[in-house]
Amino acid sequence: MTVRSDPRVARGPVQRAERALAPDLARGAMLLIIALANAAGVALAGEPGVEPSPEGAERGFNLLMFTFVHARGYPVFALMFGYGLVQLYRRQQAAGAAPAVARSVLLRRNAWLVAFGLAHATLLYYGDFLGAYGIVGLVMTLVLLRRSDRTHRFVLWIWALFVAEVLVIGVLVVLAILRGGGSAGVANEHIGSLAAPDYPHSLLDRLGEWPAHTATVLPFILIVWLGTWAARRRILEEPARHLKLLRWTAAGGLGIAVAGGLPQALLSAGLLRVDESAASLMSMLYGASGMFAGPGYAALIGLVAVRVSRKTTGPVTGALAALGRRPLSGYLFQSVAWLVLLAPYTLALGEKFGSPSLTAAVLAVLVWLASVAVARLLDRRGLSGPAERLLRRLTYGSR
Repeated sequence: MTVRSDPRVARGPVQRAERALAPDLARGAMLLIIALANAAGVALAGEPGVEPSPEGAERGFNLLMFTFVHARGYPVFALMFGYGLVQLYRRQQAAGAAPAVARSVLLRRNAWLVAFGLAHATLLYYGDFLGAYGIVGLVMTLVLLRRSDRTHRFVLWIWALFVAEVLVIGVLVVLAILRGGGSAGVANEHIGSLAAPDYPHSLLDRLGEWPAHTATVLPFILIVWLGTWAARRRILEEPARHLKLLRWTAAGGLGIAVAGGLPQALLSAGLLRVDESAASLMSMLYGASGMFAGPGYAALIGLVAVRVSRKTTGPVTGALAALGRRPLSGYLFQSVAWLVLLAPYTLALGEKFGSPSLTAAVLAVLVWLASVAVARLLDRRGLSGPAERLLRRLTYGSR
């Protein structure tokens, strides 16, 4: 059997020297944002997971969550997923796999990711993104991955239209705020599986919730596509060569995400009074602007990676990158933690310390730190994450 006909030659661990720091740091950091968002949702049994009548520190917490976290974490996940598709395809080709073989590897991997998503959503957490990304990955592999640079540049024009959309909605929001008055608030959409009285009922609820949730995530293909565009240019693998682009992207992306989320953040903190019409516009602006946090946060981490790479990699950076090399295991570990710590039929810690949202925030940080520590331990022993190991085994089979 020749090397070219066997895709399994590219399945082994990539040496640390061959890995870029920025993509791993981005994946590790994004898991903290995801932890904060999901823990709040589970504790408050709703989406996006907001205390409707905040008091004291909860006001500040709501303000920070809507400005920097809610609808601003998963775009990073989507961007890095697209980036990873190109990285995996390149690794297959570098190992001698023919283009058709490399594509077949990606197709199998994404098909199994859909299965992972179904299992994750059924057993642990309704708000699964793995299945949707698996579907998007299949589409990207079949339709876009091998297209020319000219085709991939089209995604930049699409994002330019998104900028115009956000600006128009932003103007409407400002005009609505200037009208003043009203008593509208931020709705916390009730999620049945998060408030279920026992595990069997939650499981049945999740079976009905997952398809609808997955459908809402599929438009993220435009964020994934931007990630593939960035990966084709090795922007995060070679950040020192793209400093100007990274600086503009970090400032512009995060600037749009923060400014667009601020009205909703002020409303959620009880610091702004508007009517229902204005609140609806704010919600649209908060959602539309959130996607810009994906490239914004990724670019910021790329800039951090440039500074870190000029020094000896420290234990903190090394541990964060170790988690970034095991994002699937880190993500699933969080869902297990929320089920054990926050579900109403288990420990229900969110109800025992006064403020569910603040308790969830503390638990989110602790769970994320635990995953960082475990990932660092696995890294030192040269072991991949258990979920990554299983996905690789299903994708490539046994030797």
